[in-house]
Amino acid sequence: MGGSVARVARTWLAVLGVAVGVSVMLPATPAAAHNSLTGSDPRNGARLAVAPKRIELRFLATPTPATTKITVTGPENVPATGGAPTFTGNRVSVPFKPGAAGLYIVGYRVGSTDGHPVTGEIRFTVTTGLPAEPPSATTTASSAVSASALPTGAAASSAAVPPASPALAADRRSDDGSGWLWALGAVALLALLGGAFLLRRRAARD
Repeated sequence: MGGSVARVARTWLAVLGVAVGVSVMLPATPAAAHNSLTGSDPRNGARLAVAPKRIELRFLATPTPATTKITVTGPENVPATGGAPTFTGNRVSVPFKPGAAGLYIVGYRVGSTDGHPVTGEIRFTVTTGLPAEPPSATTTASSAVSASALPTGAAASSAAVPPASPALAADRRSDDGSGWLWALGAVALLALLGGAFLLRRRAARD
């Protein structure tokens, strides 16, 4: 009798142990199916005096390129991604193209084995931005030439009136000469008409 009771007790203990083990393992299955961020370089909230060349994100599971999207934006939502991301195991790195000093936001979207995408972001601050580009030598030279070419005082007045071309002056001289010729021709014609009239009156008297 006592042996059968002991066997039943051991059986129930074994069943109870299996049930507890299954109950402990079941919640872990969906959690393992979800991907998640485990770390980054730069870390979230970092303040950097020197901008990094690349940004690296580390995930719990290996992300696939087809379902992974990484964006980097800087101050005033200016894109700061310098190229396409690269994948090495559970790590994704993207070239960083820094701009002005300020806050930079790295957004990510990766897939999970259960089909649900995981999204998130990290933020870091770059305290020194790129210096302003100096004006080019071509622009400076052209500005200097334009400023030196501007006339001043009386020179400005004389320079404002373009000189007449030689062809135009010749045309004006030719126009003046033809006017005098027309006037002389008209006088000669009147003289001839007057002489003919006088000759006819004399002939009529005779």
